[in-house]
Amino acid sequence: MKRISKYILLAFVVAFTSSVFAQNGKIQSVKDDYRDFAYVKTSEVLLEVAEKGYKSADLFQKLGNSFYYQDKMEEAAKWYGELMAMDEVIEPEYYFRYALALKGIEDYEGSDKWMKKFNELKPEDLRGKAFLSKVDYRTSIEASSRDDIEVINLDFNTEFSDFGAAEYENEIVFASASGGGRKYRWNEQPYLDLFSVEKKEDGSFGEVKSLEGDVNTKFHESSPVFSPNGKYMFFTRNNYFHSKYKEDNTGINRLQLYRASLSEDGSWDDIHKIHFNSEDYSVAHPTLNVTGSRLYFASDMPGTYGQSDIFVVDVNDDGTLGEPENLGSSINTEGKETFPFMNTNGDLYFSSTGFPGLGGRDIFKSEGVDAKVEKSSSRNFPIENVGKPVNSVSDDFAYYENLVTKRVYFSSNREGGKGSDDIYTFEITECKQLVTGTVLDIKTNEPIPNATVVLFDGEGNEIERKTVAEDAVFEFDLACKTEYLVRGEKEKYTSDEKRFATPSKQQDLELQLFLEIDEQQIEPCDDLAKVLDIPIIYFDFDKSNVRYDAEIELQKVLAVLNKYPTMHIDIRSHTDCRGTASYNEKLSERRAKSTRQYLIDKGISSERLTAKGYGESRLVNDCGCEPTNESSCSEEEHQLNRRSEFIITSIDGKTCDD
Repeated sequence: MKRISKYILLAFVVAFTSSVFAQNGKIQSVKDDYRDFAYVKTSEVLLEVAEKGYKSADLFQKLGNSFYYQDKMEEAAKWYGELMAMDEVIEPEYYFRYALALKGIEDYEGSDKWMKKFNELKPEDLRGKAFLSKVDYRTSIEASSRDDIEVINLDFNTEFSDFGAAEYENEIVFASASGGGRKYRWNEQPYLDLFSVEKKEDGSFGEVKSLEGDVNTKFHESSPVFSPNGKYMFFTRNNYFHSKYKEDNTGINRLQLYRASLSEDGSWDDIHKIHFNSEDYSVAHPTLNVTGSRLYFASDMPGTYGQSDIFVVDVNDDGTLGEPENLGSSINTEGKETFPFMNTNGDLYFSSTGFPGLGGRDIFKSEGVDAKVEKSSSRNFPIENVGKPVNSVSDDFAYYENLVTKRVYFSSNREGGKGSDDIYTFEITECKQLVTGTVLDIKTNEPIPNATVVLFDGEGNEIERKTVAEDAVFEFDLACKTEYLVRGEKEKYTSDEKRFATPSKQQDLELQLFLEIDEQQIEPCDDLAKVLDIPIIYFDFDKSNVRYDAEIELQKVLAVLNKYPTMHIDIRSHTDCRGTASYNEKLSERRAKSTRQYLIDKGISSERLTAKGYGESRLVNDCGCEPTNESSCSEEEHQLNRRSEFIITSIDGKTCDD
């Protein structure tokens, strides 16, 4: 079992009876600039097909994505909902997108339902974990850890206990047992006093001096915090005031909060007790927000969830305090929460034994606490372990940071120190992550020049956008340990996006964004099957009637024919080589004519349609079966020959011969 600091025990045994998308680029409609040509926009065709009642998972995925990327959440929720209703196996990302779409229309109950399903399908995904507040703490701690900072044991630490550093002007004020005097019977070290040490320009320190004034007594003083104007100091002391030492009915002398004022000679005098101090519970370890309007502290007063909790209280203009309020169960546990520190951004740091950590007391962080307290609208404070090297297997506590000088101080009784508790420091360094990537065509794998790449934060707020050059390469300088989303987009293409979290240290990170053509120019001799990505038009074995799944594909062709009434097409049906050539020719002929008749029955003039079956006479590969009616080709290779073609023979008076 690791060694426990005696003075941390003091702070808790004596004190406490134990010592947390906007898509700007949209797929554009066909412009007037293109009126001399014919174009097919796949998403419009799909919408027309779906609105006629035809259903398929692929159809609903593509429609949902189309509206999702345009930030049209009502429509996206509609088609994702149709996708979910099909009860087919789909990629988990669609559950996440559906949940976001539902949240976009304020269907929070429905959104929660699908986020839970998403978490079930992707239990390691941080988004699902954050939603359920069940993050794997070891993974979380590792993600928060930094291996690019050097923790330094300060020169003025002694063989005694030194802890709880706070900056005041050009000095550091801290608690230490190095002052001599009467000894504390629990550890045979002197009682704690407050000391100051000058910070020199070269980074060294001057002589350590006892804090001037009436603050220090023959009992313990610690945990100073200074008002923004520098006129007041709140600090912790044993229940000892005006030379009177008091205990509770169990014989324990509790910790209390006091306020001192700065005198003209630079000493700290005019000591006042805080009005909610008590002989029956402890109040200790104060910290102020950036304006000095709120004071946070630790206590085991009535209403505490555990052995000690973090409380907040308003500070009046005259320096007096209002009535304290518990920060609630998202910060406080059945364990010990203590040594709060509020930085200038309103983020709360504190030590706790109630949350999973590396051992002993770990330091935790909750962002934006002060702003939430001010609004009084939320007591939900997501927390995170600050990770290594600040936290260790020992007790780590009394965190303090200056976001202007980028300097952090904290205290620990970890191995390798000079005394029972030491003060450590490090410089806050920005971790940068270079992310590079390429925008590619999903079918050809070729670069897509002049595509736009948009960078979003984890909440969908746009940060930056770039236009790629001929090589289609992009790069972003990002922060470490941060979630981002990168989206590639270009006119006439559907978008692609990648969500990722940067690591805690810089390393190579490359992305590829694959865009798919959505709007294509069509001309005579083009094959609509390729333009519309129509797979095989399947027929039942030895049958020529149009099946339901084939009907969905034919609806795409129908939509194009209706949009372009001057278009004529030739329907061509092909088979693989298996079976006799005569049989395959007759079967393909029946199927081609059946396909033609389907379109005629849907209102297309017979004069616009021709149809012919070619059997196995036009193979696209070397998978022939002659003369034995057998072939060594795989099923996938044979499938390439079982195809349907819809060749545009003429449009707007232009023909294949033109």
